[in-house]
Amino acid sequence: MSDDHSNEWYYNVKTGKVEPYQGEKAGDRLGPYNSPEEAARALEKVQERNEAWDNDPNWDDD
Repeated sequence: MSDDHSNEWYYNVKTGKVEPYQGEKAGDRLGPYNSPEEAARALEKVQERNEAWDNDPNWDDD
């Protein structure tokens, strides 16, 4: 059984570049994403999720 990672894309937070599965170490990357375009939006998605969590009453830890 082989792992097919050919459709996995990652956003490298260190370099700001989109990379295929065979890129840099995982600690510097966000993903996997299904396309380079999705990976390019990684930081936008992180911001959207952070805002959603900040406004979710179930996550209010004050």
